[in-house]
Amino acid sequence: MTRFLLAVATGTVALAVSGASLSATRAPTTDAARLQQSTPPGTEKLPVPETTQEAQANGDSVAAIVNDTVVTDYDLRQRVALYVATSGTHVTPNSLVQIKKQVLHQLETERLELLEAQKNSVTVSSSDVDKAIGNILKDNNLTQEQLNTMLSRNGVHMSTLRAQFASQIAWSKAVQQQYGDRIDVGAAEVDAEMQRLAQSKDKTHFYVAEIFQAVDNPEDDAKVKKSMDDLEVQLRSGAPFPAVARQFSQNPTAASGGDLGLVVEGQLPKELNNELTQMRPGMVSDPIKSTGGYYILYLRQRQEPANTKIADTSSKIDEHPSSMPLARILFPVGPKPPKDLVEKVMAFAGSMRTNIDNCERIPAIVKQVKGVVYSNLGTMHVADLSPEIQNALAKTESGETTLPFQDAAGIELIVRCDAKAAPKTTAFQMPSRDDVEEQLFEERLGVLSRQYLRDLRRNAEIQFPGQSLFARHRHDDADNDATQ
Repeated sequence: MTRFLLAVATGTVALAVSGASLSATRAPTTDAARLQQSTPPGTEKLPVPETTQEAQANGDSVAAIVNDTVVTDYDLRQRVALYVATSGTHVTPNSLVQIKKQVLHQLETERLELLEAQKNSVTVSSSDVDKAIGNILKDNNLTQEQLNTMLSRNGVHMSTLRAQFASQIAWSKAVQQQYGDRIDVGAAEVDAEMQRLAQSKDKTHFYVAEIFQAVDNPEDDAKVKKSMDDLEVQLRSGAPFPAVARQFSQNPTAASGGDLGLVVEGQLPKELNNELTQMRPGMVSDPIKSTGGYYILYLRQRQEPANTKIADTSSKIDEHPSSMPLARILFPVGPKPPKDLVEKVMAFAGSMRTNIDNCERIPAIVKQVKGVVYSNLGTMHVADLSPEIQNALAKTESGETTLPFQDAAGIELIVRCDAKAAPKTTAFQMPSRDDVEEQLFEERLGVLSRQYLRDLRRNAEIQFPGQSLFARHRHDDADNDATQ
């Protein structure tokens, strides 16, 4: 989930890119921490955007001005560090420049959403934010303590993460407040959709996630395409799809890691459907131009037509063979390391584990971490390994990495380099009426959300230091309508 520069001798961990830290060392005074001082019990404190005058008074440099409120350089550094920490993206000086541009654009979008939510007196509960963070922990097999350690060691304040989720949730509530009562999914519509699904039972079904970025004006097409191309590079470099979707997707599904749910063959626009039918589970598409902008699709699971006879391959897979190809990652903490050092390195090793998806990428990951030892062990007889390694491997399956464990050599991760088992093939089963009704509602709400945000962008005034003010106005030309 993250990359660190590890100084094992002292137990310190800090994120660095080409020697330049992405994090901030001072206490936060801007969006992530300048929170509303008076909120009802159990209500999450939403960020309070600074004005230019307030930013100057606080000594904050300005990255962008959005409708007379400031996105500071500190906000930008915090969010870049958060993205790099949570995505596991391999950062180079060139990619860092592009990531900053992407993050700044997303911060501008979030600022417009936040201002609109606050204008409509939207509040967010702390439990809503806790649930969103809980989903991240579940997706990455992390504990809250491990997440806290990763963020703090990068200089990323937990308030930055909470503020991002609070803003996203606030926008979802603002859209629901604005349009929810106008969306009426009647019983007849659910019946029609259930009938359509029944008629499509002989078609392939897909569980899909998306990243979407809008093209509001034709002149923005090349810029949005470039942004999506860069996101694709980051995804193919190992960045988890849900993390990238949460940071950069502009559809409401961003809050759930881009999850679109169940899609029937032929349901999506032709250009998206054509790509989807060619994909295998686990694949990520190239950027695809479609309704309103560009999409990147991720196929989570594929369901064959109903009544398809699924071959039982479970007996053909030996998840615990007597010998297997292995790789070793060792954190040499010394024979009697202090307890706090063990805890820190164990947390770091646990976060590194979540970013290892194949043995080919391990050298590149370890290269960025000072003091860590990597060994390609080749094919090993399990019986010849230490009891600690045997116990750790007993809890793994093909292609997986053990949980971090301590032995006489230090703290270790052992990676199984045997091929992962192919995704289990399943046949389509009809969803419930409640599931269908919810999906129909979410689809309509998504269209209205894109319209809402499009109009906010077109009327926004955004200024960058040293550049002239520009305004995005409404365009009556139907060709510019991102939702038609």
